[in-house]
Amino acid sequence: MELPGTSGAHRAQPARRGGGDPGTRGRTTIADGVVEKIAGLAARDVDGVHAMGSGISRTFGAVRDRVPGGAKSVTRGVKAEVGEVQTALDLEIVVDYGVAIADVARDVRENVVAAVERMTSLEVVEVNIAVSDVKLPEDEDEEPESRLQ
Repeated sequence: MELPGTSGAHRAQPARRGGGDPGTRGRTTIADGVVEKIAGLAARDVDGVHAMGSGISRTFGAVRDRVPGGAKSVTRGVKAEVGEVQTALDLEIVVDYGVAIADVARDVRENVVAAVERMTSLEVVEVNIAVSDVKLPEDEDEEPESRLQ
């Protein structure tokens, strides 16, 4: 049965340009440094993590942080390898004395994976954690005193 006002021919649908959802057109790339910042901040949020990076990198970083105009490096102790849909991370941390290192490492992994996946939509395939030191209660801060005033 034909509807009134039609001649049996199909009405032309409006032409779709570009095809598909506009939000899916094009590529998004995420730099390694972006993932490293997200992971560094997420790792530092975990109780029991005293610092990130090895002793030498923390010393150089502390000096750099005190130079006027120098920014604090949130990527210290973090290395990311970012692909198109996945990322892998290596973290170097210093833990506080008395914490259960396995628990801190698990909490760091969970926090880092959640933050990176939520913010980047990349799949985190692994988070390797190297504990390079333990901060003893009587240890003075490793950061050298600045000669700048």
